[in-house]
Amino acid sequence: MSDDRPRPPSTHDLTPLTAEQRDALAADLSEEERRVILHRGTEPPFCGGLLREKRPGMFNCRLCGLPLFRSAAKFESGSGWPSFTEPYHPDHIRYLRDASHGMIRTEIRCARCDGHLGHVFDDGPPPTGLRYCLNSVSLTFEPEES
Repeated sequence: MSDDRPRPPSTHDLTPLTAEQRDALAADLSEEERRVILHRGTEPPFCGGLLREKRPGMFNCRLCGLPLFRSAAKFESGSGWPSFTEPYHPDHIRYLRDASHGMIRTEIRCARCDGHLGHVFDDGPPPTGLRYCLNSVSLTFEPEES
């Protein structure tokens, strides 16, 4: 489900974290953040703190801070989770086959820290036709400076 358009390489360090680095970052997570990010959980729909965030800015990985989605790519999907049409950069997302819960889905994770973000579906709006469905607890929001 990745975007195959040619793009320059990311300017961010995508070196995978060591186990020690990941453990140090995870020490600051709440119990709910640990359940979702580290153990592939899902937050309840319509409860996430970033669901209604509409300000210009960047949505970053909660665990390692890697930029993941621009607010310009966010849309109201009605699903109950923050949804985006495309990532900040295709190299910032890992895609994995997920056959849990009696269905086949595509799980998305942060490319640097391997934190669980959510899933991507092919029922989104133009221009990509994709719906990146994210857990709010997997993200932080950095508002654009005025």
